[in-house]
Amino acid sequence: MAILTPLQSLVATGTKLWLDSVDPDLIKSNRALGATGATSNPIIIADLIETGRFDKDLGRLMNEGLSDEDIAWRLTDMLVRQAQEVFLPVWQETRGDNGYVSFELDPLLEDPARNLPVAERTRQYIELGKKWAAGHKNRMIKVPNTDGGAAAIEELVAAGVTVNVTLTFSPRQYIRARDAAWRGAQRRKSLDGFKSVYSIFVSRVDVYTEQHLPQLSPQAQGEVGIVNAKNIWRMNQRFWADKKLPLKQEIIFASTGTKKPEDPPQKYVAAFAGSDIETNPPATNEAVEKSGLTFTRQVDQMPPQAVVDEIEQKVNLQHMEEVLMEEGIKKFADPQKALLAQIAQKRRELKKG
Repeated sequence: MAILTPLQSLVATGTKLWLDSVDPDLIKSNRALGATGATSNPIIIADLIETGRFDKDLGRLMNEGLSDEDIAWRLTDMLVRQAQEVFLPVWQETRGDNGYVSFELDPLLEDPARNLPVAERTRQYIELGKKWAAGHKNRMIKVPNTDGGAAAIEELVAAGVTVNVTLTFSPRQYIRARDAAWRGAQRRKSLDGFKSVYSIFVSRVDVYTEQHLPQLSPQAQGEVGIVNAKNIWRMNQRFWADKKLPLKQEIIFASTGTKKPEDPPQKYVAAFAGSDIETNPPATNEAVEKSGLTFTRQVDQMPPQAVVDEIEQKVNLQHMEEVLMEEGIKKFADPQKALLAQIAQKRRELKKG
């Protein structure tokens, strides 16, 4: 019997491995390692522009007379399409249960400086979601779990859009999004192609507890992100169990890169092995692949009961959600502004050249 590499062993537990990048080179190398999907965001696109590898594409788009904003979206669309082509065979083999690439809608809708009314954000999420999903088989549309984003989920799902609900930290947010998706699904003519996923951010929760809950015991500190995500995973398993749907409605364990240097790079990867989807940063996959580890199913294993009890008693989920959403919205809008500034800078450089 062939010996499995660490990432192959992760996939063998039942985890779908997705890459947190649409870098064409990394898509190719991670596909060979067992990745079956990917995701995009403005930071990823900005990092790719910075390499200079896409100057020719940028020059072509600039020559078309496009604005910086239009260029940002055209380039994102191009890179996501290329990744979709790589994963399309997976989508075909699994009949739509895997092989997706996520496309993020305009983060500037949540920009506090713009202060758009919630109803206007919702209207634009619906309009943009339909626009960027049109004609794509294996593209997921990322909708943030904000008030404006969550209110768009039902309409998008009803219209046949496959959604990835992102920026989710708490059970309350998950339930709001899931119920909206299910209402939308029931308005479809058929449930055959209905697929929804819910991205639960993990490592950011542990950063929050270090800052706001230093009184947690050493055993519980650093475990809250894992316990929170596993609780939501259990809720998701229970909710969909009796719905008899052809495709799985899944949790994406996101933000799985460790933030503390002393944490082993596989900390979160190992914790969620066994079910649903992990979207891992390229550096995490690389470190895991070099680790020599063999992964086993851990997604349904909780830390000792005393740790779980302490977390339940000491962590105020509402406060956690409020703090992390405020930070999350800033981290959401700022990279898009940086991406636009970078394109403007490239425009100046390419003109000189």
